Amino acid sequence: MDIYIADADDDGERLDRVLTACLQQYSRSYINKIVKEGNVLLNGKAAKPSARIAEGDRIDFHVPEKVIPDILPENIPLDILYEDDDVLVVNKPKGMVVHPAPGHYTGTLVNAVMYHCGSSLSGINGVLRPGIVHRIDRDTTGSVIVCKNDAAHRSIAAQLKAHTIVRRYCAICCGVLKDDDRTIDAPIARDPKERKRMAIVPGGKRAVTHVHVLKRFREYTFVECRLETGRTHQIRVHMASIGHPLLGDEVYAGRRKWPFETQGQCLHAGILGFIHPRTGEYIETHAPIPDYMQHILDVLP
Repeated sequence: MDIYIADADDDGERLDRVLTACLQQYSRSYINKIVKEGNVLLNGKAAKPSARIAEGDRIDFHVPEKVIPDILPENIPLDILYEDDDVLVVNKPKGMVVHPAPGHYTGTLVNAVMYHCGSSLSGINGVLRPGIVHRIDRDTTGSVIVCKNDAAHRSIAAQLKAHTIVRRYCAICCGVLKDDDRTIDAPIARDPKERKRMAIVPGGKRAVTHVHVLKRFREYTFVECRLETGRTHQIRVHMASIGHPLLGDEVYAGRRKWPFETQGQCLHAGILGFIHPRTGEYIETHAPIPDYMQHILDVLP
């Protein structure tokens, strides 16, 4: 077992928070799991994740090696926007995780495209993310590009790095934006207080979002967000940072009672444009606004 001695900064903190800060490569939920499985001792005794730490406490811990299960193809229907021998663009539904991860090894987009494409997927990102060069959040809907071979993967990855891929999202945000157009240029990094969140952090990676108002309502605004960069949760973090979090966003909008059943943030990756890796032709796909979002737009006063 490894050993950690709590210092003054740890005094009064929960055991799982202290361990998460020590083991930043692991999520807090995974740390909770190993504590509950008896892999952590506090002053020589088993403890709960919520146990409070005092300066000088000894924490003995062992992080077992993760076992990656076989990722199997699943016959899950796909809404295909574009497909050829090199790339596949799908309209991802709400609630679907893009690639397998702890707690989500089935029912993902990867499981679906493995069934659809067979062995024709890029292997650059390994067995957990075959063909996946970018992703969108579980509760975000819309366009995701999947690469069928390594050459296509390298080309699309290079375009993402150069910020030349066109990515236009539509979203419903809280409050009424005054300006028709604005650009949010604010660096994003992992929230130092909560690993599962991202935040505006000085010294973080540069993040730029261009926001255009499509329609104003009494208490909400329908906007288009064009990504210049592609940081994790970028639109959600940026919109919350200017006081206009996305409708339904349970992470960045604080505790609110929502007037609609949104099942997460109202965010849709509508337009995706890229240079085809083989032909050099510009390809642009359009994912229609999902029914749940269109219904909200239809009934908003």
